[in-house]
Amino acid sequence: MRLYRALLLAATLLALGVISLGAYVRLSDAGLGCPDWPGCYGHLLGVPDTAHEHAAAQQAFPGSPVETHKAWKEMTHRYFAGTLGLLIAAIAVLAWRQRRTPGRSPWIATGLIGIVGLQALLGMWTVTLLLRPVVVTAHLLGGMTTLALLVWLLLASGAAAKVESPGGTAALRLHAALALLAVVVQIALGGWVSSNYAALICNDFPTCLGTWVPDMDFATAFSLHRELGRTGAGDFLPGAALVAIQWSHRLGALVVAALAGTLAWRLWRSPARRAWGIWLGLSLAAQIALGIANVLLFLPLHLAVAHNLGAAVLLAVVLALNIALAAGEAGAPAR
Repeated sequence: MRLYRALLLAATLLALGVISLGAYVRLSDAGLGCPDWPGCYGHLLGVPDTAHEHAAAQQAFPGSPVETHKAWKEMTHRYFAGTLGLLIAAIAVLAWRQRRTPGRSPWIATGLIGIVGLQALLGMWTVTLLLRPVVVTAHLLGGMTTLALLVWLLLASGAAAKVESPGGTAALRLHAALALLAVVVQIALGGWVSSNYAALICNDFPTCLGTWVPDMDFATAFSLHRELGRTGAGDFLPGAALVAIQWSHRLGALVVAALAGTLAWRLWRSPARRAWGIWLGLSLAAQIALGIANVLLFLPLHLAVAHNLGAAVLLAVVLALNIALAAGEAGAPAR
């Protein structure tokens, strides 16, 4: 039992690390640091770092100049993701061996293995399809889904106490569910901003290009079947489309702030739930501050990565709250 929980905790923390590393690779323009997959210029271990290896790599991949620092970033992310996959496989094996133990969910653990396999495919397509936005965004959502399911399994293992819900439980659970939905949608919008490099199209705040409602092209902005920086017809993506992407993300942030903020306030008012209100309020405030700082400071790499990590933490907190409230309603630990 201790081993199972230890593996879950390690996998959850590693998932946060993999999400952060993925953001770092993407935001430092190293997503195509390796033109092949799963290796890097044919190397499964390491990257080309000698003159001879550089020459061989350039001959094998003439359209992809070797940039060793970018290649190492990409391969480090792959190594960490591979380690996470092995941890999840071990968790699934233990879950099936201990399936009669309360708090074990072998089917969720098995589903996690499927998601890891899909993530591997998305990682490969990210490279072979040259950072196509829909693939990059799906890869981000797959990472967040992996984290969410690990949090679910960790709580189900009995690693957290239930939340007492003395009255108003149904309304509070509905409020928490709506906040969770808003956070998920906002993460998808944030991924779409990042994968389209639309973070700095509006370099002012709270307005965008000096106005509250700038010129926007939503149809082109949210067309899924297109290459990076291009429309579905192959033309350059217009600025109005990038503005629509950024503006939608800001609107989503307002919805999350309203739902999660009022939820944190309701939780804080109840002594039995005050700790949850504090955690939710702090994670929400940090994420809002990071989002604003990224715009005003022109997207410094460390703050941009922190913003991605903050989204993962906020998702984990809101999901854990929903699970805990459901357990409190049932009067038993989450399963």
